[in-house]
Amino acid sequence: QVQLAESGGGLVQAGDSLRLSCAASGLTFSRYAMGWFRQAPGKEREFVAAISWSGLSTDYADSVKGRFTISRDNAKNTVYLQMNSLKPEDTAVYNCAATSSFGRARSEYVYWGQGTQVTVSS
Repeated sequence: QVQLAESGGGLVQAGDSLRLSCAASGLTFSRYAMGWFRQAPGKEREFVAAISWSGLSTDYADSVKGRFTISRDNAKNTVYLQMNSLKPEDTAVYNCAATSSFGRARSEYVYWGQGTQVTVSS
């Protein structure tokens, strides 16, 4: 049974940093590209960042480029999202997801975590 478990969310002030983690089990982690998505209240889930299985390729939404960094540790079956210079508009539930391809489309991702709440106050 595949499980993706996010952690690290919380309530922070604008300008602060957070690091999200996503621990994977039940799959050969190093064979999957990983992505982070987020969903704010009343909005559709949107792509945030993705990283290839090797970690050599990354992709970011324009809204987070230069502020967020995705990374992975295949030895620990974990993917991270370092979020710096947080803004109130970053407030959302953040989900990690796994795909055998590599891209931005939600439909490409086959496994999803339950999500972790990030709230940024102004």
